[in-house]
Amino acid sequence: MNMLDGMDVMVVSYAAPNISKDWSVSPQSLGVVFSAGLLGMTIGAMFLAPRADKFGRKAMIILCNFLMGISVFGTAWTNSVETLMFFRVISGIGIGGMLASTATLTAENAPKATKDFWVSFVMSGYPIGAVLAGLVAAKIIPLYGWQSIFKVAGITSLITLPIVYFFLKESSDFLNEVTTKGKTSVINLLSTEYKKVTIGLWIAIFMAFATLYFLTTWIPKLASATGLSVELAIYAGTVFNLGAFLGIVSQGFFSSRFGLSKTIFVYLFITSLLMVVFGFFKDSFLILTLFGLIGFGIQGGFVGMYSLAARLYPTEIRATGVGGAVGVGRIGAVVGPLVGGVLIGMGLSMTINFIIFAIPPILAGLVLLTIKTR
Repeated sequence: MNMLDGMDVMVVSYAAPNISKDWSVSPQSLGVVFSAGLLGMTIGAMFLAPRADKFGRKAMIILCNFLMGISVFGTAWTNSVETLMFFRVISGIGIGGMLASTATLTAENAPKATKDFWVSFVMSGYPIGAVLAGLVAAKIIPLYGWQSIFKVAGITSLITLPIVYFFLKESSDFLNEVTTKGKTSVINLLSTEYKKVTIGLWIAIFMAFATLYFLTTWIPKLASATGLSVELAIYAGTVFNLGAFLGIVSQGFFSSRFGLSKTIFVYLFITSLLMVVFGFFKDSFLILTLFGLIGFGIQGGFVGMYSLAARLYPTEIRATGVGGAVGVGRIGAVVGPLVGGVLIGMGLSMTINFIIFAIPPILAGLVLLTIKTR
């Protein structure tokens, strides 16, 4: 399910250069399209994911997968920015609900001693899906047009529905421990007991998401601006997400041994350093290598926040807690690509863009150091 999430998020980025050429749209217009999907993810995480605390994690995953499949498939027939935005909002709602539900489901079925590792391991499916989508996009878009990648992604999502229905196990905590099925809301996260940690988590994840989605959204276009070929520019996103997979898995491993907050801080600090020096390299091999290392750091760091959210809240509001954090983070994800589009449209160099977006990760890491987990 997380592989499908990664695929459905990234397909629009891989198709963006061709859409821009076919429709003659500006970077600012594409920024609005990217942010439309992220707005949908915010809605899904904050308002759909909390329903998993009432109806179950499995039911929510099935619903979200259906929304993702039909909307991504329908995107192949869009012919305007407005219709593209509509389908990205719908797919975003499914994606936002999916991430929170899968993180919660994993946390509630994993052994306590290695919970952080397993949550991160399952979340690592997200960049793997993005990598596979990038590999497919690089081959089929030049031959069959940008519409083809949306058809493939949509069909792939829909054909997994019966597999999930018959084989996915519901959360044992949800089935055995939740006795009250009252109304759940992100407002519960701001009660006296959880207010301080919730606000800290939200600030950190907002800043991390802003930088992450600036990178994932604009990497192909930024890479092509360095002189890389169109195919290599697409592979830049693939390398970024391959690095992300390694970063997420290793972060889960180290978090189980040294603590979540400290590990996340180190990953985000390294990311900021890499982004500051990135713009000074022009060699194609070094550029691709740095993309991979930046993906390693930023994805490894921010996915650790899912584990953090799962530890901060009890079973009865856990999906709401994870969804609330993801939802607030998605607001940052909306802001990141919009600001990136404006900066690129203004003609600011890639070096300056990367330095600007190196600031939020280090601030996020510092905030997380103040949060104590159970």
